[in-house]
Amino acid sequence: MFYFSSPLRIDLTTILSDSMPILASFLRKNQRALKLSTLTTLNVLVTNYGNLLTQENIAGVLTEVPPLISESDLHISQLSLTLLTSVAKIHKDTMAQACSSTLPAIMGLIRSPLLQGGALSATLTLLTELVLSGMKGMAFKDLFQMLVSPIYSSTHGNQQVVIHKQAYHSIAKCVAALAMSCPADRQSVVNQFVKDIQSAKVSDPVRLFSLLSLGEIGRHIDLSSHKDLAVAILECFSSPSEEIKSAASFALGKIAAGNLNLYLPFLLKEIQANPKRQYLLLHSLKEVISCEAGSSTGVEALRPFIGSIWTLLFSHCESTEEGTRNVVSECLGKLTLVDPVRLLPQLKDYLNSDSAFARSTVVTAVKFTISDHPQPIDSQLRSCIGDFLRTVQDPDLNVRRVALVTFNSAAHNKPSLIRDLLDQILPQLYNETKIRKELIREVEMGPFKHTVDDGLDIRKAAFECMYTLLDTCLDRLDIFEFLSHVEDGLKDHYDIKMLTFLMLVRLSSLCPNAILQRVDILVEPLRATLQTKVKANSVKQEFEKQDELKRSALRAVAALLSIPDSDKSPLLSEFLAQIKTSAELVSMFDSIQRDAGSADSMDTS
Repeated sequence: MFYFSSPLRIDLTTILSDSMPILASFLRKNQRALKLSTLTTLNVLVTNYGNLLTQENIAGVLTEVPPLISESDLHISQLSLTLLTSVAKIHKDTMAQACSSTLPAIMGLIRSPLLQGGALSATLTLLTELVLSGMKGMAFKDLFQMLVSPIYSSTHGNQQVVIHKQAYHSIAKCVAALAMSCPADRQSVVNQFVKDIQSAKVSDPVRLFSLLSLGEIGRHIDLSSHKDLAVAILECFSSPSEEIKSAASFALGKIAAGNLNLYLPFLLKEIQANPKRQYLLLHSLKEVISCEAGSSTGVEALRPFIGSIWTLLFSHCESTEEGTRNVVSECLGKLTLVDPVRLLPQLKDYLNSDSAFARSTVVTAVKFTISDHPQPIDSQLRSCIGDFLRTVQDPDLNVRRVALVTFNSAAHNKPSLIRDLLDQILPQLYNETKIRKELIREVEMGPFKHTVDDGLDIRKAAFECMYTLLDTCLDRLDIFEFLSHVEDGLKDHYDIKMLTFLMLVRLSSLCPNAILQRVDILVEPLRATLQTKVKANSVKQEFEKQDELKRSALRAVAALLSIPDSDKSPLLSEFLAQIKTSAELVSMFDSIQRDAGSADSMDTS
């Protein structure tokens, strides 16, 4: 497929009319790669040669587009929406005629809980183009009514429409996009939303949607003309619905970002004055920081408040509530990105705090400064991340756990930060994979005794780090030492077994020779897993967990068998023969091998 995007604007008049029906027919083909290429080509043709295309040419293409707009393939949906936007700019009349078939598909996608990313952005762009086009039936009130009618009434048309709560966020963004484009209609809509959050008569879905919409609009437009809006949102914090409280927290943060000078001091004062609402208010503060840190103008607007925000956050970093500490960590990390030269050393200073809660908070904060793309903070982070990660030797169990979580984030998103530190960190990482009997205790629950392993979470964090290192730092690992800890994990708790089975599958393709040398040792824990029986009086969940554990173990066995010369291991051959004596295991194993075969032969183009 050729993309006619050359700046030369070659004259394609002789082939355009004949090409469009052929390209339109490609959109009906059951080949994803062809659809993607065709949509890209059509968009370039409409953009560059739209004036040369007839109404019939465009109409033929638009007939094929609605079936492509669905949650089942968001990339194809995104390209389809982009094509519709290009048509709406150049062929308004043709687009107006096609809206009766395209709009239901667009509205269906907007109501999907899966809509996000590029597809959501393309939807917002299209709605903006439609409302500005002046087409009949595409005015603000028309599109607004289509978007919100399922929320404001229990039926939509003649059938019941159930909207997933996650879709409320997408619909709110769409309403905000329309409001941004139509200042004349914006005020009345905002007034309605404010009235809805204050009314005791409206349903929870309407109040939830109104809060989300106010937040999306308030992020871009100063809503301070609506007196007592912040107080009205705060009152929603008292709702018995967790969803409404969360939406109110979101809305307060977003409108504060729209007018920092008015709302941010109010928010900081409320955080100090209302301990019971602290968690929600800190989430509002997180929204403010996230909004402003995303642009240079936002950073400059936030800069005068950094000192007061920083002081407030550290006054709460020793909270006994883990949820509160996690929000404080995220705020600290995102605020550090705004001024890393000044703030990162201050984070580092808190590693010397006597409070384990404070140490865990600042180590977690570093996780939020690490992303998978280059950042201005990277050079400073590279010089001091070792100090934060050395807390993997901290005497407090939780500090060690969050240090491993932060290490895992760095290894996954930006391995260059930690590659040179592996010699120092790996011994401690491996040490945390061991079962410690002193961390295992028995708790009496009525007539029963329940075993609690306080070391499980840190072991899981350690094995998750090991799994990540296979993908990003394999060349820095002593694979035989690594394998010895994987072998221990094969005998551990359910969650850790599942991780180590995945590691065996990866290692079988990455380091087949090393695995082959240890295959006899690996067979025994795999055999033990497959032979484990669940007690007859166990709950259904236990049977399901054991079933999934067996499937994961058999995937590892299949990976071992795929290694060249693995059939020369007598123990592995004997193990395979043993598997074949069980009808249940044979059925699982055959299914796994079929799935692996179909995955290998799948066309991923």
